[in-house]
Amino acid sequence: MKRREFITLIGGAAAWPFEARAQQAARRYRVAILGPLPASFFDELGRAGFAKGGNLDIDSRADGVAAASYPTLAVELAQANPDVLMVVGTEAARAAQQATQRIPIVAIADDLLGSKLVASMPRPEGNTTGVAIFAFQLDAKRLELLHQALPAARRIAVLADREPIPNMSALESAAKSFGVEIVPFAARSEENIIRAIDAMTSARVEAVNLLASPILSSKFQSLIRDRLALRRLPAIYQWPEQAEDGGLIGYGPRISAVFDQCARQVAKLLRGAKVADVPVEQPTKLELVVNLKTAKTLGVDIPPTLLSRADTTIE
Repeated sequence: MKRREFITLIGGAAAWPFEARAQQAARRYRVAILGPLPASFFDELGRAGFAKGGNLDIDSRADGVAAASYPTLAVELAQANPDVLMVVGTEAARAAQQATQRIPIVAIADDLLGSKLVASMPRPEGNTTGVAIFAFQLDAKRLELLHQALPAARRIAVLADREPIPNMSALESAAKSFGVEIVPFAARSEENIIRAIDAMTSARVEAVNLLASPILSSKFQSLIRDRLALRRLPAIYQWPEQAEDGGLIGYGPRISAVFDQCARQVAKLLRGAKVADVPVEQPTKLELVVNLKTAKTLGVDIPPTLLSRADTTIE
């Protein structure tokens, strides 16, 4: 081994807390996953000392999973007796809670307290904690931003992953104050998404508010973006990264940041922390990203007042 490599190795090891190094040397850990996760989640776990393929085994049910399968998959994952169960979305969290009352669960969901997944945010009871992204509250804010981007639009579609559409009354109230009519659509399969977006053209929709959904924003993200582009429909998305990937506008917490929060919670539980001592967290920052390349393609002129509020513009 070269001297520089040896020094780097020793220096990196010294940076780890002694207790964490001893714990990791003593055993392997297992994390079960229900739902899609970005690669950054595993990177953050690695920085915390839990390396996928090293001292950490992953049992994942993420790709192509239908929400209807969550209860069965959650039981399968729980029966494998993981140290922590990481789940994405309210439906996955409920399935996990039904499958186990013993294994610690970390959930990323809209409102863990309002959904009664936890009894308290500062000190969760039971076996569940996580990150509450309050996406439904942000759906109304996204409608406001979409209206500012397209002030002449009078018919705006909302696309959700289920009916009845969550938070519809708040969206309708906000739309009324803007002089806008809301046209609801719901879909959670490839066929239904294509049908819904095509129907928006017939409904004379002028823009789309893509509502918060772990299904629509992950599994079908590319399909939705491409189909909306085909129909020349401007849209606002749940995550800033979705605008960076070709959507018109993205507003909310950065997806990598909230999953990093989840990874740090998982790491605490792997080190032996009790769920009650791992508070439910919230996003620490919201970002507005506007893609001017997409705006040009769609023939949309974004008002300077909105551009001045953007954290990032893609040119």
